[in-house]
Amino acid sequence: MAVKMIAVDMDGTFLDDRKTYNRPRFLEQYRQLKEQGIRFVVASGNQYYQLISFFPEIADEISFVAENGGWVVSEGEDLFNGEISAADYAAVVERLKAFPEIEVIACGKKQAWTLSHYSDEVKEMVAMYYHRLQVVDELDGLEDIFFKFGLNVPHRHQPETLARLNAALDGLLVPVSSGHGSIDLIIPGIHKANGLRILQDRWGIDDSEVMAFGDSGNDLEMLRQSRYSFAMANAAEAAKAAARYRAPHNNEQGVLEIIDKLLVGQAPFND
Repeated sequence: MAVKMIAVDMDGTFLDDRKTYNRPRFLEQYRQLKEQGIRFVVASGNQYYQLISFFPEIADEISFVAENGGWVVSEGEDLFNGEISAADYAAVVERLKAFPEIEVIACGKKQAWTLSHYSDEVKEMVAMYYHRLQVVDELDGLEDIFFKFGLNVPHRHQPETLARLNAALDGLLVPVSSGHGSIDLIIPGIHKANGLRILQDRWGIDDSEVMAFGDSGNDLEMLRQSRYSFAMANAAEAAKAAARYRAPHNNEQGVLEIIDKLLVGQAPFND
């Protein structure tokens, strides 16, 4: 059974905790993947403009399922935009005002938007993940195509905050953990697995021919959908339960270790 597509989450998965990866090693692997006709897809909750900065040599050759599936780009071609309706956007912004302890980022196609009264430390942290960022006084009435909301939540409060958000949003958007104290509010049904499905349909690739890597709650659908699904050693328990296999820790180049096994046909790629 051949693998025809590899999908990787970034934070906590492909990237180490310093937000870097072994570029020479990966680029040599990518050269071999191209020779074998295996597609490489970045599937992340992060902004497209940030994601392409990690792959300057090949960004126009590979595909991106950005914003947790809200924006799909393949070889520079815009394939899909999941859009929150204006009415739903306004309703979510209003309901989030009941959570003053949460820093909010409205994730749009033109740029991300966050609030001016947040601390400089928070704004600097947000700018790491959103390379196109606009600071505004209010999130009401902004003009953009909005894919999702990103929320910065104290890590120890994440489980209870997820429950409160589910109750407050009542199905308008779906709260999912994206790791490290972050929660994304995504459009129902618009997640990483949906983004992969768009690419798979485009290329005629079956779920049994997909290898996927993840570590947190926003990877669950992708891990369940893909035949060769790997949770990182550092992954949340929910991701480990969703995946069929384990990869080494993100700080031990776990994704690259598994890709090496794929390239030489070691288990589980020899069935």
